[in-house]
Parts: sequence; structure tokens; C-alpha cells
Amino acid sequence: MGVELENGQAQFQDMEGVNFTDDQLVDFIRGFLTSVSLGNTDGYHQLVGVIHHRDRLSADEVALLVTCLKALSGAVSCIDVVLHESLLAAIFKMSLWDYGPNVMDALIELITSLAVSSGKYVDSCLDMLVTNFMPPHSYKDFLKKPHGLTRKDEVLSRVHTALKDISDLVPLAPLRLELIVVHKMQRVFFKESLTTIYVENMLRLEKGAMSEFVGRKILTALVDKLLDLDVEIGWDDILQDDFSKGIFEIELEDDNESTDDIDEDSSELPRELSRKSLGGNVIAETLDSLIVLTFEHLESCERDGRLNEVFDILLLSFQRTVLTAYKSKFAQFVIFYACALDPEVCGARFAVTLADMFVSCNGLPLTRMSAISYLASYLSRGKFLSTSLVTTILKRLVDWCLEYGKTHDVDLNPKAHKIFYSGCQAIMYVLCFRMRSILEIPRLKSQLLLMPIGRILTHRLSPLKVCLPSIVEEFLRQAKVANLFTPSETFIFNGLLESEYSKTFGGIERLDMFFPYDPCLLKRCDRYLRPYFVYWSMVRPTYDEEEEEDEGSSDEDVAEVFPDKIEENLMDDEAMARSYDDREFDLDEFDNALDKMLVLVAVSIEYSKSFVHF
Repeated sequence: MGVELENGQAQFQDMEGVNFTDDQLVDFIRGFLTSVSLGNTDGYHQLVGVIHHRDRLSADEVALLVTCLKALSGAVSCIDVVLHESLLAAIFKMSLWDYGPNVMDALIELITSLAVSSGKYVDSCLDMLVTNFMPPHSYKDFLKKPHGLTRKDEVLSRVHTALKDISDLVPLAPLRLELIVVHKMQRVFFKESLTTIYVENMLRLEKGAMSEFVGRKILTALVDKLLDLDVEIGWDDILQDDFSKGIFEIELEDDNESTDDIDEDSSELPRELSRKSLGGNVIAETLDSLIVLTFEHLESCERDGRLNEVFDILLLSFQRTVLTAYKSKFAQFVIFYACALDPEVCGARFAVTLADMFVSCNGLPLTRMSAISYLASYLSRGKFLSTSLVTTILKRLVDWCLEYGKTHDVDLNPKAHKIFYSGCQAIMYVLCFRMRSILEIPRLKSQLLLMPIGRILTHRLSPLKVCLPSIVEEFLRQAKVANLFTPSETFIFNGLLESEYSKTFGGIERLDMFFPYDPCLLKRCDRYLRPYFVYWSMVRPTYDEEEEEDEGSSDEDVAEVFPDKIEENLMDDEAMARSYDDREFDLDEFDNALDKMLVLVAVSIEYSKSFVHF
């Protein structure tokens, strides 16, 4: 072969300046590898030195490195995990980020060859590739420059191609890969910029060719990690309770807070729950970036027609971890955003699932109360949810509370009947946000007025005395104007946020005070959520009607918050017109008369029921 290996040894410098064929190069490297078992290690150590070289390489040194890597790819059968431990260690410690395209290609070829040659190297090869998801820490500023972004694309495109090739050739590789990705994720959450790149690559795997093998595990692990970061941000860091304020008074505009894309309606933020208190919080900033990445991934899934598939995973993950987490603050907005992207399927399914969990007698009390807290907040804040769906879910909650009251004809007891009280509070809370939009649609207005809400709220369990005073006060104010319900006794709350009774039924978890979809305090996340979110300042309560009638019609304002209202109303009107288009009378006059008649009948029925005891 033109090269003599005297006594099993060869000088590594002999390779310089000599033109070898590919086969000759492979034989040359094989000689170095096999000589180790004979005790001749000079050539082998020089080979390791070339691979392990960490200083800046000259053009000749780069060429030599490429030559060695390519030759090793053809000699992997001669590599022994014990005899050549130092060589393998040097190879697996190489970072693609430190080299140009030629070295990258040669290294990727070697890693792929090693993985395919023996099952002993699969984990190490996959681990090395996953490690290259993230650049060295010194690259943080470099990645902000165009050249850095180019390097990032060069590295990551090769990494993912190699992972796909190995998975195609080694059947068990996808299973090993998902375990490595999840395990390594637990150790990389330190620097925001580097963490973000790691999650980008996780999501790239989830939507790539290996999605069916690794997608479920990766998405679940990501949600779990978001929740871990979430709970690291304590409520004490961002909450300053002022119990002299009600739930709706707390949600005020955040003074002196401005962003480039905030309009006049979107500047509303809780004063006591302020973004300012999260400023400079590294964990909060990291979480913000990761949730935004997840939002963008969901958008990509929606465009590709696979959002429902991903939603299945998110829903199971939500039920398993997020739902029962103690007052999760941000992680829950991932599934909220998925619902916003597909209201008719994902949005409705989430609402129905939460309602199912609440009414199920097999669920744990804490789980059922968490579910109703999420449901009430979701129905109130989801701008994308149809008024029809909200009304349907409300009726289901009212029916459950009614049946509960029939079987529990006892006096007030916040601790023993906390599930009932949580249901009553949810009904009132949702109506504080949605009452007027429901009343604007004749068909839904009739359904609402026929619901036995009065019978529930006047039950001996006295939910009006137990639920949060601020919610009860706002509800009663709107219900009175709407002729929905007026209590026989007078309640004086003095603007209190909570009471001793509400503390009792809320338990140590204070689920009476848990509104998981209150405005998001993470700045970048909030920008994505705003188009789909209802802020309290956007709500037009029923007691504003008289003032608005003086100023003009309010249909346009209500439609901006709940767009489906006008559409549903038009559908009702068109259906009515088609039924009577041959009659010789004024259709508008008939519609108005019929609407008034239905309301009078409903009010009469509800009024009579209020005198009937359970």
C-alpha cells in the first residue's frame, strides 16, 4: 500500500505531503489503532493529539484533522471501547460550533459511522449530538451577529440530519434519543439565551421526521419544565395583597408601564400583580422566552394541520401536572394559546374537559376545585370562545349545583361543601364577564333567564355569604339591572376582597382566590395573548346600559369584545325572517314583541321559583 509500518509503529508526520488514496488512509489509521494492543502507542497518541487539538488551527492543521476524521470513519470497526478510550473521549468532546463546514461534515460522518457500527456507541453519539444543541457559553454575543446566525444554522442542520440518519439505521435510537434529550434538559436551564436554543431544538425534533417517536415525550417534558420554572417564581415576589380591594378593582392599568405595541385597551395590568416586580428576574425572563417559543411552535402546528394531535398531549400533561400545581402563574397559558388557535375544536374541548372533571363525583375535591377555577377563568377571559358555548357550560354548572342543593338541605358550612361553593362562585364570576354578551342574544337570553340561578343562590347553604364578597357584589349589581336575580336580603360588603367564610372554603390552597387566567405578567407572552384575551376594562357590565343608551348604541362595543354576539344575533334574526317571510306584518315589530314575551315568561317563572324552597 506504499506505506510501511515498521514494528507496528509509524510516524504520524509521514502523512504530511504524501498523496494517499482513501483506502490507504483508512489502512494507515487502522495501523495506529491495532498497534495499541501490541503496546505500540506512539502513532495512536499523535492521532489523539490531532483530534484533541483545542488551539486555533492553521489551514494545514484543519486539512489534517479532516483527513483523520474521514479515515477514522472507515476504520470504526477497529476502534475498541477500552483500548481507545482516550480517542473516543476526544471525539465526543468535540464541538461542531468550533469548526468550519469541512470539519463539521467529517465529524458528523464519523459520529454516524460509530453509532451504526455498534450499539455500544449509540448513547454516546446521540449524547454528543444533543450536546451540540447549545453553543459554548462564549457564543452568547456571537449569536446576535449575522455570522453567528449563519454558524448556528450550519451546526444545527447537520445535527438534526445526523440524528435522523442514526434513527433510520438504528431502530432503538429514537427511544434512546428522547431519554437523552429530556435528561439533559434538566441540566441546561441556566442561561436564558442558551436555554432558548436548546428548547428550539427540542421543538424542532417534535415537529420533524421523528415526531411520532419522540414528540409526546418531548412536549410533556417541556411543559413540566415550564411548570418547574413557574413555581420557582414565588407569589411573594410579585404579589402585594391589599384586602381592601375587590377582584375587579385590582385589575387596573399599570402605571408608567409602556411597550411598543400596546394600544389604549391593552395597557391594562394588575397593579398588585405588576410586571415591574418581575423585572430583572432571570427565571421569569427565561420562562417568558420559552413560553413564546412554545406559542410559535403551536402556530406552526396549526399551519401544518397537526394542532389537534399536539393538543392531545398538552391536555394530558395539563391534567397530570399543571392542574394540580399550587397556583401556577404562567405555564397554563400554553394550553390557553392552543385553544385560541382552534376555538371550535381545542377551545371547546378544553372547556368540556374541565366541566367533566368538576361534575365527576370520582375526582378528588382539590382536583375538582382546581378544575372549576380554571374553567371559570377560561370562560371569562377567552375572547375566542363563543357566547353559545359559555352559556351551555354555565347551564351545566347550574344544573349540577341545583342537584347538589336538593341532596344537601343543610345550613351554611364552608368546609364541608366547598365544591358546591366553588361551583356557585364560578357561575357568578363568569356572569360578571359575560352576562351582557349573553343578554344581547335573544335565544341565549331566554336560556339564561330560565336557569334556576336564584334557587341556588338562596339555598340554605348561603353561597352569597360564603363566596368572595367582591365577586358576589359585582354579580348582584349586574344581575339586578338585568332582572336576572335580586336577593331578598341586603348584603353589605364594604368593598372587601375576601371573608372568613371564603378563606374556609378555599382551604390552605386558597382556591377561592385562584383565577389562573388573570392577565399574564410575562411581557413577551402577553403580546401573543392580547388578541385573544378579555380584560376587565373591555367588559361592558349591564349597569352601563342606561348611560350608553343616552350616548348611543353599544352593539359595536360589545361586538369588539365578543365578536360572535353579532353573528349569532344575525343568525337568529335571519332564521326568524325566513319563517315568516310570507306574512303581511312588520318582522321587526314581531321580533321585538316575541323577545319581550319570552323575557316576561322567563322572569315570571324564575320569580315564582325563588319562593320555592329546595
